[in-house]
Amino acid sequence: MGRRSERLSRQGALAGDAGEGDVIQVVSRAFDVLRCFEGHEARLGNLEISNRCGLPRSTVSRLTHTLTRMGQLVYLPRDQKYRIGPSAVAMSASMMKGAQLRSMIRQRLQEVAEQLPGTVGFVVPDRFHLVYLQFARSPSALGLHEGTGSRISMASTAAGAAYTAALAPQVGDAFINDMEREAPEAAKILRPRIEANRQSLRERGYVTACGLWSPHINGLAVPIWSPQYQTFVVVTIGLLSAMYDEQRLDAEVAPLMLALGRSLGSLMEGAEGDAFNNRISRKPVAISVHNNNKPMSSEGVNELEAGTRRARPARSFRAGDGRR
Repeated sequence: MGRRSERLSRQGALAGDAGEGDVIQVVSRAFDVLRCFEGHEARLGNLEISNRCGLPRSTVSRLTHTLTRMGQLVYLPRDQKYRIGPSAVAMSASMMKGAQLRSMIRQRLQEVAEQLPGTVGFVVPDRFHLVYLQFARSPSALGLHEGTGSRISMASTAAGAAYTAALAPQVGDAFINDMEREAPEAAKILRPRIEANRQSLRERGYVTACGLWSPHINGLAVPIWSPQYQTFVVVTIGLLSAMYDEQRLDAEVAPLMLALGRSLGSLMEGAEGDAFNNRISRKPVAISVHNNNKPMSSEGVNELEAGTRRARPARSFRAGDGRR
């Protein structure tokens, strides 16, 4: 690893160093513009983009011009708006290779969805949001209807709580500091809960969020280290709060979600055997819960995902206790 990579590893890309040292603002802002397009069919003008990403309209105009020349955006003269271009679509397609793995992940999600009347999702972080890469729900699912590509809040969902709790403490704190500058209302929700979320993850291996995103929805989420993305991804489920209070989440939902997390962790690590061939047991999984207040240790620092901890060779979380 070169000196620059070592410096990035020490500082971390999420360590709240925006505007300093290694951060190239024009690149960051270009991605902010692209994030405004939620779906291939979205059409936005410079003013709409400016309002969405909080950049001056003159800056947005220069960025959209450049991105259009690169093929990342396409200009629609009749509408005087932009849409996602062929280069961005091609880049997304190349990043989503591995249809067999995605199919197996989808199968595991569906097995849980057939047992619980909610939406089960596999999400990845994107700044202060998370994006659904896969999802499943039973025909009887009520209340929460997300789909592939949907974005959800990092601050007010069980998935966001699990992701931030899984980060090394100093990285998670820096991430929230960054959030306070760019999304202060979200930071106000997340910061008071971060220590409780970390404790829940250490002791139980999962995090819950009841009535936070919506008074009608309770959620539970399990973070998993992803070798492909070099960060934590999250499996999460949303259920009607009238049907599943926190006690029922712990008793009936947590065992299935922990088993799902272990199964997906094995898939992503390229494991063979049971992870590929066996279905998740229909019976509640026996898990051992340990009261261990030691912080999860960092065993490897990724250059791009500030301080997120690489799992040991053992798959995913140990039997439900949240430790690596």
